[in-house]
Amino acid sequence: MNSQKRLEEMSVGKLLLEFSIPAVIGMLVNTLYNIIDRVFIGHIEGIGELAMAGVGITMPLMTIILAFGMLIGIGTATKVSIKLGEHDREGAEKLLGNAFSLIIIISILLTILGIIFVDPLLKMFGASDNIIVFGREFIQIIFMGCIFNMISFGLTHSIRSDGSPKIAMMIMITSAVINTILEPIFIFGLGLGVRGGALGTVIAQLISSIWILYYFTKGSSVLKIRRSNLKLDKAIVLSIFAIGISPFIMQLSQSAVQVVANNSLQTYGGDIAVGAMTIINSVALIFLMPIFGLNQGLQPIIGYNFGAKRHDRVRQAVRYGIIAATIIVSIGFIVIEGFAEKLVVIFNNDSSLIEVTAHGIRIFLVMLPLVGCQIIITNYFQSIGKVKISMFLSLLRQVIILIPCMLIIPVFKGLDGVWIAGATSDILSVMVTLIVFAKVSKKVKENNDKEKIIFEN
Repeated sequence: MNSQKRLEEMSVGKLLLEFSIPAVIGMLVNTLYNIIDRVFIGHIEGIGELAMAGVGITMPLMTIILAFGMLIGIGTATKVSIKLGEHDREGAEKLLGNAFSLIIIISILLTILGIIFVDPLLKMFGASDNIIVFGREFIQIIFMGCIFNMISFGLTHSIRSDGSPKIAMMIMITSAVINTILEPIFIFGLGLGVRGGALGTVIAQLISSIWILYYFTKGSSVLKIRRSNLKLDKAIVLSIFAIGISPFIMQLSQSAVQVVANNSLQTYGGDIAVGAMTIINSVALIFLMPIFGLNQGLQPIIGYNFGAKRHDRVRQAVRYGIIAATIIVSIGFIVIEGFAEKLVVIFNNDSSLIEVTAHGIRIFLVMLPLVGCQIIITNYFQSIGKVKISMFLSLLRQVIILIPCMLIIPVFKGLDGVWIAGATSDILSVMVTLIVFAKVSKKVKENNDKEKIIFEN
């Protein structure tokens, strides 16, 4: 049974396991990129706390790079899945070729702008004089390897849409293993410090990029990157952006949140609070990344069956996704609330940092069990092309609620207000998301029933 036939006929439960488990493993492994950087950098003798805070202050810039990768990668993969569901292979290959050209152009622009304006950006993002040097050393190398980051992230989604989730997983695992090996060699063995952490990441992404390009040119892929499809087509580019704009804005908004958070953290807690948030975000990634992997596995299933008008299978996939995501984040909640101090020690053993971080993480992530369904539902609307709803739900949690909370609550609660803002945003956004999902699902079901009656008549 070929990959497209499986998407339409195989049991949704088996499909979800086949597509999501490799993606979940891949995303967990990919999380090591951030976590390994911070673990090793946090243990650099004498400067670990400041170096980790310096890397943490670069997160808005890292998020901006990721945002552009999502704009192209998720936009392309979603459209490719729908095209394959419509049995339009030529259209899918045109999307892939245009996506590759967009990656090259955007990554070059990001590299140039990032290197030129690195210091003003880091200061705007809340870097103090003590930590800006570490942030600069790290992010300059990341920007130099921006093109490999974009290829690695942007086209991995399309490998799954092409029907090869295991290959996508192997690429991510291999890259992360290489990164894990290189980081201690560069940071400690060669004495490169923070620069060594960034260099190990870039080399690992270079290797994964080479593998991805081989897969889509000479490998076993159904779709190929062809020279004839590299010329940008306005309609194709706009169709990619139309789908990818939701996760793009979500990530940009996340960058904005990081800027607001960094400035609030500096105001109410100083460099140690910035370092604490760096650790909190790293721990959160451990439990949120599997859900993003689950989304990646769900996306081709939902997109293909939506294109094939198999709405019953779409609903089933969403239901399974919500159940799986809720289990994952509930386990995360138990681990965080019960073993916060032990998690923090992995990154740094400074007693003051441990105390601040353990206290903060228990408050900031207290609503974690509710977050899984919000992420899955947002991805569902994105996968079926309902961009406005997906964008609204993305912005709801990251901007519309969280940023005002970050600005207002700390005025009254100090540093605790920053942690409370995260929990407040989570619960309010989940409530609104469930209301929107219920209303839209009812309307979609009514439309499907009408189509069925017309077809039968």
